[in-house]
Amino acid sequence: MSSILTYIAISDGKIKRSSLEVLSRSKAIADANGLDCDAVIIDANASTFTDSVQQYGASKIYVVEDPIFIQHRNTPLLSALSKVMEQSKPNVVAFASTEGTKDILGALAANQNAGVVADVSSFDVTGNGVLAKRPVMAAKIMGNVEVSGDTVLVSVRSGSYDLVESPASAEIINIDFSIEESDLKAKLREIISATGDTIDLNEAESIVAAGRGVKDEEAKNLISELASVLNAGIGASRALTEAGVYDPSLQIGQTGKVVSPQLYIAVGISGAIQHVAGMANSKVIVAINKDGDAPIFEVADYGIVGDLYKVLPPFIEELKKIKG
Repeated sequence: MSSILTYIAISDGKIKRSSLEVLSRSKAIADANGLDCDAVIIDANASTFTDSVQQYGASKIYVVEDPIFIQHRNTPLLSALSKVMEQSKPNVVAFASTEGTKDILGALAANQNAGVVADVSSFDVTGNGVLAKRPVMAAKIMGNVEVSGDTVLVSVRSGSYDLVESPASAEIINIDFSIEESDLKAKLREIISATGDTIDLNEAESIVAAGRGVKDEEAKNLISELASVLNAGIGASRALTEAGVYDPSLQIGQTGKVVSPQLYIAVGISGAIQHVAGMANSKVIVAINKDGDAPIFEVADYGIVGDLYKVLPPFIEELKKIKG
């Protein structure tokens, strides 16, 4: 093997934290195995992000800059990534497991005749490929997956690795790229934004998640206040999104978002395996539930047995005092 290439995802004019987590891991693997650690940025303003990416150890940064990338579209992104891979010839290409990555990973693997393993919680390189751990069976089991090949693509769950700065002076390689709007078969007509929380749950350092116990406006206000104090994202169980209490974009679980924040506070969530599958990789889990036998306490690092209407107000006040 000679190099690991990490794709740096940009969203709303910012680098996704999860991409830098993956780059940090790629740098550690590269140093341990004598490999080059490279990165690729594809965006309408890609060159503005190179300084930030250098702080995490990339020795080469491939830059693809074109107005077509103002919004995520699969065809231009696939074309740009293919062009970069053909020039850089990486043995491993690592991605954060974002919604955008899920859209293109299979197609890119087919295009490049590459092996692929998706949505892993850890990965390393072997003599001829990648060895990874991947949650399966609603995260009840961790599967060891080994993929061999000249090129292997791997996507990594958010929060699987810490950010580790390793400043480097990278070689910046600008890739000529152009694609005409008229050449695209799929036309972008409108972007409808979710009406839920403004903090991206995949990027949130802290998340306050509401379950069936959050049953009225008073409880929702307590959830919002706690999230505000912690500068946290707000998530919800499937029961609340299906009932229309919270926007479907905020659902966490097997059929919703998979998150891995530093702090996850589950309020009124029983802990069904479908929900746990979406948050089990959180660094610290705090559960608040009036049922002391709720399954959520089996995965929680800290548990509070009590009525959320009585627990949250003093909890919030103490947090305010600490922050003040």
